[in-house]
Amino acid sequence: MADRIFAAITLLVVMAYGWVAFMMIKAPFQYDPLGPESWPRILSIAAGLCCLWIIVKPTVNAFDITRHALVRVSLMTLFLVGYAYLFEHAGFIISTALYCGASARLLGGTIKQAVIFGLATSLIGYFVSVKLLELNLPAGIFKNLI
Repeated sequence: MADRIFAAITLLVVMAYGWVAFMMIKAPFQYDPLGPESWPRILSIAAGLCCLWIIVKPTVNAFDITRHALVRVSLMTLFLVGYAYLFEHAGFIISTALYCGASARLLGGTIKQAVIFGLATSLIGYFVSVKLLELNLPAGIFKNLI
């Protein structure tokens, strides 16, 4: 029952977010293929569908979080805050490499696996986004090299 209540409250927040995404976000010009309005709209639809699914078909398992899991969730939240801060200042490549590497390590990968995953994800993600999708991403300290 707690998951249904949480999903219902979250659905109200998502509906408010969706209203802002559909009614208030207007770009004076399109600077990427999808436009700046598309991502908030897609996110609001996806989140709303997820909330509705939880309300209609909740899990039957009892929710019990261990201390270890709570620490991991807290660390992941800190990683996300750090990623958001570094994204603009250090650029996409460095911030994504650090975030993905730290997340991989937190989820049980070895240091070698975490480094490889972080570097591969950031470099491939950058070049796919910038070269293929023609999106604007911050280059950070690499702005003169790329």
